[in-house]
Amino acid sequence: MTAPGSGMAAPGAAVAVPLLLFGAAAAAAGCGYQSCPPTRPGFLNVHLVPHTHDDVGWLKTVEQYFYGVRNDVQHAGVQYILDSVVAQLVAEPSRRFIYAEVAFLARWWRLQDEATRDTVRQLVEQGRLELVGGGWSMADEAVTHYSAGLEQLGLGRGFLRRELGPCAPPRVAWQIDPFGHSLQSAATFAQMGYDGLFLGRVDHQDKAQREQRRELELLWRTSGSLQSTGSDLFTGILPNVYNPPTGFCWDQLCSDPPVVDGDSEENNVATIVSTFLDIATNQAKSYRTNHIIMTMGSDFHYENANLWFKNMDKLIAHVNARQANGSRVHVLYSTPSCYLWELHQANLSWSLKMDDFFPYSDGPHQFWTGYFTSRPALKRYERLSNNFLQICSQLEALAGPAARDGPYGPGDSSVLREAVAVAQHHDAVTGTEKQDVANDYAKQLAMGWEKCQLLVSNALSSLSGTKETFTFCNSLNVSICPLTEASSQFIVLLYNPLGRRVSWPIRLPVNGVSYTVTDPHGQPVPSEVVPVSIVTHGLRGNDAGAMQELLFQASAPALGFSTFTVTQSPHGDPRVPPVQPPVLPQPWDIHNEHLRVLFDPLTGHLKEIQNLAKNISLPVFQSFYWYNASVGNEESSQASGAYIFRPNSSEPIPVSGSKQISTSLVKNALVQELHQNFSSWCSQVVRLHAGQPYVELEWTVGPIPVEDGWGKEIISRFQTPLRTEGRFYTDSNGRQILERRRDYRPTWNLSQTEPVAGNYYPVTSRIFIKDKKIQLTVLTDRSQGGSSISDGSLELMVHRRLLYDDNRGVGEPLVELGADKRGLVVRGRHLLLLDTVQAAADGHRLRAQELFMAPYPVLAPGGGPSYRPGQHGLQEFSALRRELPPSIHLLTLAPRDTGTLLLRLEHQFERGESSNSSQPVTIDLLDLFSTFTITSVQEMSLGGDQPLDAISRLVWTPATGPAQSQPVAKLDPRRVTLQPMDIRTFLVHYEEPGAAPGGL
Repeated sequence: MTAPGSGMAAPGAAVAVPLLLFGAAAAAAGCGYQSCPPTRPGFLNVHLVPHTHDDVGWLKTVEQYFYGVRNDVQHAGVQYILDSVVAQLVAEPSRRFIYAEVAFLARWWRLQDEATRDTVRQLVEQGRLELVGGGWSMADEAVTHYSAGLEQLGLGRGFLRRELGPCAPPRVAWQIDPFGHSLQSAATFAQMGYDGLFLGRVDHQDKAQREQRRELELLWRTSGSLQSTGSDLFTGILPNVYNPPTGFCWDQLCSDPPVVDGDSEENNVATIVSTFLDIATNQAKSYRTNHIIMTMGSDFHYENANLWFKNMDKLIAHVNARQANGSRVHVLYSTPSCYLWELHQANLSWSLKMDDFFPYSDGPHQFWTGYFTSRPALKRYERLSNNFLQICSQLEALAGPAARDGPYGPGDSSVLREAVAVAQHHDAVTGTEKQDVANDYAKQLAMGWEKCQLLVSNALSSLSGTKETFTFCNSLNVSICPLTEASSQFIVLLYNPLGRRVSWPIRLPVNGVSYTVTDPHGQPVPSEVVPVSIVTHGLRGNDAGAMQELLFQASAPALGFSTFTVTQSPHGDPRVPPVQPPVLPQPWDIHNEHLRVLFDPLTGHLKEIQNLAKNISLPVFQSFYWYNASVGNEESSQASGAYIFRPNSSEPIPVSGSKQISTSLVKNALVQELHQNFSSWCSQVVRLHAGQPYVELEWTVGPIPVEDGWGKEIISRFQTPLRTEGRFYTDSNGRQILERRRDYRPTWNLSQTEPVAGNYYPVTSRIFIKDKKIQLTVLTDRSQGGSSISDGSLELMVHRRLLYDDNRGVGEPLVELGADKRGLVVRGRHLLLLDTVQAAADGHRLRAQELFMAPYPVLAPGGGPSYRPGQHGLQEFSALRRELPPSIHLLTLAPRDTGTLLLRLEHQFERGESSNSSQPVTIDLLDLFSTFTITSVQEMSLGGDQPLDAISRLVWTPATGPAQSQPVAKLDPRRVTLQPMDIRTFLVHYEEPGAAPGGL
C-alpha cells in the first residue's frame, strides 16, 4: 500500500471545491489509509483527533442523553453534537472527526433526510468522518461475556456497512473509557480484522513504567492457541486517557481561554503556541516515533462544534507558522487510523504483551475492582437476556417468516438485540450508573423479552405443529408460575440452544401433592414434590404462591425441544414405582453417583467433597463473610463505591458471627439438599441432582444490613489445603483462561498497596485453584469479582451495599434499595467441580457453556389445535442431523436476508488444556441441519459483515521477531476444520423446505 501523502495534494487545496465534487474525488482516491492527510518527514507530527465520548447511559438514560433531557443532571445532548459536527466538517474540508457509539448514531440517522445522509456518507468516504470501535456501545471488558460482545460489535458494524457504505466499518478499535482491558476482547478485535486498538485507562503504575521505557505502544498477543499473525493486535495507550492536553479544552463545557489572534489586546498566540510546543515535546519523550496523538475532546463535547474547530484551526495555523523560524513541529487534523498508519510506516519492532490489563487502578488505594460485582441483579438479568436472545435468534432462523408473523402477533428480535447491545456499555452491566439509569436498562431489556417471547411462541408453534397457549414464567427463581400453580395438567416444552443433548432439572411451583410426568414418547419420568423453602417463600412479598415444587429431570435434543406432559394425580403414578432414598452412612452428607459432600455436624458448614469416580477427596470449608467498606481516612479519602473496592481491613467478618448456622436436610431420589441459614439475610442451599457431576450452591443474600453505619461487601469463600503457591486462574470474558499470581503483574513491577482489592480480578464465568493433581473450579451464573487471598483459598464477591460515593463521577452511593425499599435481595448459583488437573477442562468447559446458553422451559395448558389443518404435532424436534462434538459450540445461528443465515461455530477448548478435547475437529456444514438444505457457504470475518478473504490487516513485527503468516485456505464446506479457540463465521445460503418443518 502506498504511503498516504505520496503524490497526493494537501486536503487544504480542495477548500473551494463544492462538497459533492470533493466527495467524488476523495471516493475515487479510496477511503481508509488512502485518505489520510500528508505528514512531514523529519518533523514531530502531532495528530489532533477531534472526538466526543458519548456514554450510552450513565448519569442519564440513553433517551435523555440523546435528546438533551435532564440537563440539570448533566448537560449533554447527542443529537446536537452530531448536527453540529457534520455542519462544521462541511464548512472546512481539512477538518476531521471520529465517532464511536453506533447506538446514538443509528438513532440520529433515522431522523435525517436523505440529503443529510448523503453528506455523511461522503464525509465517511473522504475519511474526514471516521467511525472507530464500531460497536453499538463502547463495551466494558471485565464483566461482559464474549457471546454478547460479538453480538454488539456485529450489530454496530452491520449498521455502519449497510447504511454508511463499505468505508464505514472501522479498522481501529477505540476503547478509551473501559476500566481495564481483557485478552478476549482484544482477541475479538484482532479476529474481526482490526489493525489496532487504542486504550485510555491503564494502571497508573503500569503507565508510569511504560512511559519510562517508551512502551506505551506495543504488540498484544491475544491468544496462546491461535496463530500469532491472526491474533496479534497493535495497541496504543493514549497520553491523557481521552482528554485534551491541559489548557487546550475549547468546548462549551470547558473554561480554558480561546486562541486570540489579530490585533486584540487579549492576543495570546505566543503563550498558546509555546505551551503547546512544550507539551508536544514532552509527550514525544514517551513515544518512539516522530508521530504523537492528542485527543481533542471528552465526555459529550462538540454540542457547539464551532468552538472546538475554530480554535483548533487557529492552533494548527499558528503552530505550523513557527516552522518558518526553525520549529520542527507539524500539527494536523488526523484520526486514529491515520496515526496508526504512520506508526506502521516507521517499520519498527514492538514489545510483546501476552497478559491483560486487569486490575486497573488510578492511585495507590483506588483499585477499580468493585464494579466486577456491582449491581449483581442487573448483571444476572443481562446474562439471562443474552441467553434468551440466542434462543430467539435460533428459532427465528429455524422457523423463518412464520416466527415473525404468526398466530401470537408480530415477533421481533431486534428490540432485545439492541437492548442487550446497549447493556454491554461500560457504565451499564458494570453497575456504575445511577439507579434510575440501571432501572431503565432493565426496562429496555424487559421490553425486548416481550417482543422475543412473541417470536418464540410463533416459532415453537410452527415447528411443533400445534397452537398452544404458551406461557413464560419469568419468576421461577422465586418459584412463581401462575399456570403450574393453578392447573392440574400442563405441558413443559424445553428448548435446548446447544449443539448437543442436555439433561436439565425442572423445578416448578405446584399446589398438588403428587404428579405424573411423561416424556415425548409417553414414557414415565420420575418426579418428586418437595416443600418450597422458607427463604423462597419470604422473597415473594405479598404473593404467597404455592407451597410445593415439582421436580423432574428433563432431556432435550441438540438445537431442539422436548415436550413433557404433567398431570396431577391423587395417589401418585402407578407406572412409576416409588424409589426409596439411598441409605446414607450418616445424616451429614449428600451424594449422587458422581459426588459425595460432607458437612461438619457441629457447625453445619461444608466440610469435604469427594469425586467418587476418580477417588478424589478434598477438604473444603465454605462460608460467607463481609468486608467492611472503607469510608476514607487520614491517609486517603478513598471510599468503596460502585467502581472502587476498598475494604478497611484485609480480614473479612463471618456473616454468621460465632454462631452455628442452622440447617435442614432434603433427600429424595432426584435431589439431595442441605439448606443453610448463616443469618437472617444470608442463606444457601447445597444441592446434588441425580446424575449431575457438580455441586450446586444456590445462595440468597440481602437485604444487606447497614444500620450499623458500615457498607458491606459480601463474599463466598472456599478454603482448602491445596498448595497453590500464590496462583489462581480466572477466565477472560467467559473464554480464555489466565493465570493470576498474588501481588504480581507479568509485565511490570507492582508495588502492592491494597492486598485484597489489588488482587481482585473479573470472573465472568469461572475461577479455579489447583495443585499438581487436583483442581477445584467454581462456575458463576453472572460476572463477579474473585481472588485467592491466601494459598488454598478462593473467594467470590456476590453482593455489595455501600453508603458513600467513590468520587468517580456517578455521584451517588451503591445502595440498591430494591422494590420494597428495604434493600436488594439477590439469588444466584455457584457450581463446584472437583476433578484431576488433566480432566478438569473437559468438565468446566461444558458446564460453563450450559450456564450461559441454558435450556429454556416454555409452558402451556396443552391440548392446542394443529398449526395447520391435518398437520401432525411433534413432541420432540432437533434441527441438527447429528449432535456436534463436545468441543464444538454452535455460537450463533441468526437470520440475515431472505434465504441466508449467519452461522458461527467455535472450538471452545484452548490448545493443550485437554488431551481429548484440545484436538482439531472437522465438520460437514452441508450435512449439519435437518430443517433446510444449504446451497452455498461463504466464510465471513468474525463480525459477519465482510468476506474473510476481503480482510487484509497491517502486519506488525514483535520484538521477538517476525511471525510467518499463512494464507486463508479455500473453503470446503464439507470439511471445515476448527483448531482450538477457533471461531469460524459463515454466511449460509439455503433453500426453504418444501413442507412445513413440523413434518420433517
